[in-house]
Amino acid sequence: MPITDWPVAERPREKLLTRGPSALSDAELLAIFLRTGVRGKTAVDLARELLVEHGSLRALLNADRDRFCQSHGLGDAKYIQLQAVLEMARRHLYETLQHGDTLNSPETTSRYLTARLRDLPHEVFACLYLDNRHRVIHCEELFRGTLNGASVHPREVVKQALVHNAAAMIFAHNHPSGISEPSEADKHLTRRLKEALALVDIRVLDHLIIGDGPAYSFAEYGLI
Repeated sequence: MPITDWPVAERPREKLLTRGPSALSDAELLAIFLRTGVRGKTAVDLARELLVEHGSLRALLNADRDRFCQSHGLGDAKYIQLQAVLEMARRHLYETLQHGDTLNSPETTSRYLTARLRDLPHEVFACLYLDNRHRVIHCEELFRGTLNGASVHPREVVKQALVHNAAAMIFAHNHPSGISEPSEADKHLTRRLKEALALVDIRVLDHLIIGDGPAYSFAEYGLI
């Protein structure tokens, strides 16, 4: 039965308009993105099949181009559209972050850095440069590594902090393993960076480790 023959309250688009996007299932949200189904299947049917095929909505959204386009009903056009949507979401979070004091919006900071770093296949060390009111000046991926780690150089961190005229900083890096607990190397690096930046009067407010669950905050655990 085509979706147009469903009761109005059960159609994904109408349901979103009347009850909001949070009321929709993953399959219903994906069906709106797909817009149409394929022969013999509605967009919702196709969405359910894709979720089973990929294992989860997150896995589908993170599939590379080749894997994504192999799925029935998908192709380059949908891949391009999806990447644009994901990038708009990241930029929306970043703009929200720029308009506030990061100390008063730790959840927004964590959401943005998680959206930016969580699903990368390699480790990345990023810096948020802040002014003296803790507003975001710039966010930069400063070092990029492999699945096992990134080589972070304190001298380069200090150099870039001075270039951006930062008064304070927040560090973040991802663990591709998904485990957000800090290693001893992470703790040692954080101490070295804090000491190096203190020499030029730049404060380190936090270091976030991004994994599959909630980000690990050094500040929250008293490690800054």
